[in-house]
Amino acid sequence: MAAALPLELCDLAPERASFLADVLAGLTSPRKTLPCKYLYDERGSALFERICELDEYYPTRTELGILRRHAGAMAAALGPRCLLVEYGSGSSTKTRLLLERLEEPAAYVPVDISREHLLRAAAALSARHPRLAVRPVCADFTRPFALPKLPGALRRAAFFPGSTIGNFGAAEARKFLAQVAEQCGSGGLLLIGVDLRKPREILEPAYDDAEGVTAEFNRNLLRRINRELGADFDVAAFDHRALWNEAEGRVEMHLVSRRDQRVRVAGRSVGFARGESIHTESSHKYELEGFAALAGSAGFEVEQVFTDEARWFSVQLLRVR
Repeated sequence: MAAALPLELCDLAPERASFLADVLAGLTSPRKTLPCKYLYDERGSALFERICELDEYYPTRTELGILRRHAGAMAAALGPRCLLVEYGSGSSTKTRLLLERLEEPAAYVPVDISREHLLRAAAALSARHPRLAVRPVCADFTRPFALPKLPGALRRAAFFPGSTIGNFGAAEARKFLAQVAEQCGSGGLLLIGVDLRKPREILEPAYDDAEGVTAEFNRNLLRRINRELGADFDVAAFDHRALWNEAEGRVEMHLVSRRDQRVRVAGRSVGFARGESIHTESSHKYELEGFAALAGSAGFEVEQVFTDEARWFSVQLLRVR
């Protein structure tokens, strides 16, 4: 077997100062929030991989089913010699289904905010595809960043699976999609996972499983803030809560204070009343027509939609106008 091409990490990870600024801004706002991107340190990423295997968490297995059935058609649509960029690559499990069917891909650029998790996944994928140029980028993909220069591609294609687009509000989603359109260029393609609306009794357990893995994933954010920013959160004093917000069309994850308390973060004191929450993540669910309108406002047009039989989830192929 040929030796894998060397990995060259492009490290654009956010600095500690950015993390601290985001945390203080969120905790001192009238309704406390924390950016969900910070859920994904090394331990958070590992916990999320466990979540993806839970019975209650339908998105991963449903999307994988769609990809297994239609990966050939998707790869054909992306075309030969494409440069495949994946945002929030995680373990790159879904990407393998595409790469095995792509015709002579020019390169694969996984982008993730968790450096250690990214490097392990990139090394494993490079060993599986030794002739493929794998160029991992550690970055906050919600903000503009430069892709590594990789010649020889006929087009750029982006892959954004897992319904992560649902973590953005409408304005943020539009801004992010416009950024992807600019990176892909005219005629570029985006293959994106979009979760669809379904009953509350299916949605809420997916984000509040019986084993408590999602609760631990959520509370791990407080542990990370303690470790990296010198805070003194009593992690056991916060409960995990997930609820469906019908008016906003989203599942929300919160950390709810079990008592009146004060927490110090980098010398700042932050007060919590009993029952007060920190909103840590949203997961918006879409109707197909609504997402098409959102994509259109960001410079994309929907070319094809792949769904499961129950229409719980969709993988959509978008083209930059």
